[in-house]
Amino acid sequence: MTATDPSLPDFTDADLPPGATHAEIAANRFTEATLERHKREGLELAVRARWIALAVIAVMLPFLNFSFEMIYYELLLAALAITGWAQRRIGRVGRSPVELVLLFIELLVMTIVLALPNPLDQSGWPAAMVYRFGAFSFFFVILAAGTLAYSWRTIMAIGNWTAIMWLIALGLVWWFGKTDPALTAAAQEAFGHDTKMAHLLDPNSIDFGMRIQEIIVFLIVSFTLAVSVRRFNRLLLNNAALERERTNLSRYFSPNVVEELSHNDDPLKQIRSHDVAVLFVDIVGFTAYAATRSPRQLIETLRAFHSRMETEVFRHQGTLDKYLGDGLMATFGTPLPGDRDASNALECANSMIKAVDRWNAERTAQGESPIKVSFGLHYGPVVLGDVGANRLEFAVVGNTVNIASRLEAMSRDLSVRLVMSDAMHARVQAESGVDAPILAAQRRIEDQSIRGVDGHAPLWVSE
Repeated sequence: MTATDPSLPDFTDADLPPGATHAEIAANRFTEATLERHKREGLELAVRARWIALAVIAVMLPFLNFSFEMIYYELLLAALAITGWAQRRIGRVGRSPVELVLLFIELLVMTIVLALPNPLDQSGWPAAMVYRFGAFSFFFVILAAGTLAYSWRTIMAIGNWTAIMWLIALGLVWWFGKTDPALTAAAQEAFGHDTKMAHLLDPNSIDFGMRIQEIIVFLIVSFTLAVSVRRFNRLLLNNAALERERTNLSRYFSPNVVEELSHNDDPLKQIRSHDVAVLFVDIVGFTAYAATRSPRQLIETLRAFHSRMETEVFRHQGTLDKYLGDGLMATFGTPLPGDRDASNALECANSMIKAVDRWNAERTAQGESPIKVSFGLHYGPVVLGDVGANRLEFAVVGNTVNIASRLEAMSRDLSVRLVMSDAMHARVQAESGVDAPILAAQRRIEDQSIRGVDGHAPLWVSE
């Protein structure tokens, strides 16, 4: 009952989000991962539900009819439990003929056991009484547990196969089943005044109308459950698309910003201006470093560097604006301004310096040369909004960005690690206090000329 449909091909075009195709869904690793996770959980839940239901039935049967013949049905329940174990062992996400075969065999065995006389039963009852003894209701247990596999096709298979098998069993019992004419005569004699009552209580009567009604109700329930599961699959695909979008956002924004944008994306659509802190970080002398390294070594170095820097950006509620080859640009206060944007940016830069120091210690221990990194920080007004035609990108532009980039470049001439504008320093003081610990390492230098900025201004640096 846990036969699974293919993880992606099982969904028809009607199951896919608007505009999506099977190829697009198959190429989406986030969607695949979500589908596989849910289907794996469904397989496990289906098997556990089966075992619980079978255990309840196994305990219930002796109380209903404590007799030797119940051993036959207890063995059936044990066989169904073993079948569930086998399905879990071979179960996988995707089209599995072996699981479908197990499902078919399971339904066939149940039909034979429930429709035909119990070989341990010595009562000699007519076959029709065994067939109409209410055993068909046990198929609803399999149907209900089948929904946990999240496969609407599996549910329809259970419904259709069960209906066909039960109809075949009906014909076999009617044609070949054991009868006792004396019991029919006794029923007629007792209820002859009421033909319907006599027919209903006739032990040899199969009651075709009631049996067909059972099958129709079962098909209606299976169809309804299949439609419900199919709708669930659509929601699952839509949820996977949202999860993919959220994951993409998390590549650029800090977790708290992703949480904000997942509930309201208006900040990305609006073009507006407010003050933000901008941080540039770059590897000093990377061109010379690259000249003596293989392409593989360069990529590994850049990945290790960017990974450490990116971690600190997100840890300090920043936004990764873009990678710049051997450096990156981060903003603090985007897409929404905060109360500690400048302080977060400076704390991020200090943490980046410590991260680079730890990395250099590892590199030195491995015989690699240390990496020198420089920083530039500025605080001021920027313009924020989507740019592009077909492919949109959230952009932060303005003179504040240019100044931060030029401050980072000035670190080489000043022989320091970090250069910060006076506006940035003042903003950190306003946010964290004049004696904030994060400002302790900063040294003021007077009358510095910044390219593109008129006049001279003081800067703050740290070695």
